[in-house]
Amino acid sequence: GSHWRAHVSPDKTCKWTYAISFKSGPGAAIVESEGKPLKPFDGLTGSFKVKRSNKKGQDFRAKGRLEYAGGHYLQFAGTKEYFLKAGPDAPETLLAYKDFDGTHPGRKREARSGEAAPTQSLKTWEPHIQDWKSGDPTWKDGKGKGLIGALNYIASKGINSFSFLPYNSGGDGDNVWPFVERMDKLHYDVSKLAQWEVVFDHGNNQGLHLHFKLQENEIDDNRRGHKMENSTVPESLDGGLLGVERKLYCRELIARFGHHLALNWNIGEENTQSVEEINAMVEYLHAMDPYDHNIVIHTFPDQQDKVYTPLLGNKSLLTGASLQNSWSQAHQRTLRWRKESAQADKPWIVVNDEQNPASMGVPPDPGYQGHNGEGIQNGKPYTLHDIRKNCLWGTLMAGGAGVEYYFGYQLPQNDLVCQDWRSRDRSWEYCQIALNFFKSSKIPFWEMSNANALIGNDNNTNEKYCFAKEGEIYLVYLTKGGTSDLDLSDADGRLTVRWFNPREGGKLQRGSVNRVKGGAKVSIGNPQSDATEDWLAIIR
Repeated sequence: GSHWRAHVSPDKTCKWTYAISFKSGPGAAIVESEGKPLKPFDGLTGSFKVKRSNKKGQDFRAKGRLEYAGGHYLQFAGTKEYFLKAGPDAPETLLAYKDFDGTHPGRKREARSGEAAPTQSLKTWEPHIQDWKSGDPTWKDGKGKGLIGALNYIASKGINSFSFLPYNSGGDGDNVWPFVERMDKLHYDVSKLAQWEVVFDHGNNQGLHLHFKLQENEIDDNRRGHKMENSTVPESLDGGLLGVERKLYCRELIARFGHHLALNWNIGEENTQSVEEINAMVEYLHAMDPYDHNIVIHTFPDQQDKVYTPLLGNKSLLTGASLQNSWSQAHQRTLRWRKESAQADKPWIVVNDEQNPASMGVPPDPGYQGHNGEGIQNGKPYTLHDIRKNCLWGTLMAGGAGVEYYFGYQLPQNDLVCQDWRSRDRSWEYCQIALNFFKSSKIPFWEMSNANALIGNDNNTNEKYCFAKEGEIYLVYLTKGGTSDLDLSDADGRLTVRWFNPREGGKLQRGSVNRVKGGAKVSIGNPQSDATEDWLAIIR
């Protein structure tokens, strides 16, 4: 091409200078020392001035870059506030959108047990065209309104994250790749990627964190050590190794999208690469990314010990874990890896990003497309209320940094075909209520940790949770209502007791007990109404 662009997001208000290194030849795109200087561009210098941002509200440009700060939560470099996320983990084929150049339906595959026949069509995001607003971006004479509208919708619900695969050729969707052709892994489609950039840019400006899942399980490393020992799939980048294909892929994504203020690089969905392959990719991403974004990894529930354990510790550049597990085990799994990473002297950002059972995930709202709103696990029904209690609040009360919701593959608007996020409208409202609570009530969650033992829950069951900065503030979440004792032996003076409704939000309420005294075990009483529903007590 004859036109080139460098994306940059400066973090200082001052004069900036630049010098261009511009080389041509074999290997020049992945090895800086390779290639010959290309005149007149190589060696050009210049400068520009950066002034203070005038952005406000949820726009990340009002907050600064989201950074790993050495603890269990990401922090905005500008405002210094800490980040809790919530959003959709479905569809993983979000970018399989008919309005993007060079995007084609995937190859036909067989349906899984209980799944509707897989579609080969691309998404239109038609249900969200109504959410596009005048002045919002489009491309090519009005394309893009559906997906831009979808981002507007989740932002309007107070949701602040969404995830996607930039490359799933050979995977479940088999319809997203950044290349000019499906298997041409050395040539990138610049018009398609420019259109992706319009979407990602709008997302960050709407306060939406970008969750890049860099590879699909089926193509991470031939699934070595899991189900297909030493097999080979042609879509895999260098067979899982850090070779030319993988280096170019990482560098292209960083160069085109790494300037965005809030994102993470996820090494891969249900990853099965070897420890050596994972570390090589993590180290390369860290070396190439000038902004040092959060780097996480996702794997199968039964593979967590095998995959995560050798990656713990301060010698690793990994900064987070993206968990997949049953919704009913979100609290226990989050608590486990938060503690393990802290004890290994490298605290991780731990989030719950995929909910089992795989066929169900997070069910739709009752009544959506005639569905009763129930999922089935081990023969028993569960609903969005169970997700709210045990997944959303279970994660937050374990010290997790948030959730993303997966939609299974049997329910309406499931993972691969979803293009209507209103199918889980009430679940987004519950997430918004939770996120707003921590902010409006000025909860110092980044200084807090799980303290279930203080409420007699030594086995960390789902009956009740405690999250505390001992001596200062205690959150007690009762999943089935009722009351609880709280051990305040290490607290001094009097503490107030107030109640928060996680179903409806609103102001803090008084209960049957308004004050307690530190130095002993006390009863926190109960809320004045709906005492059999889930409630959160704030003692401080």
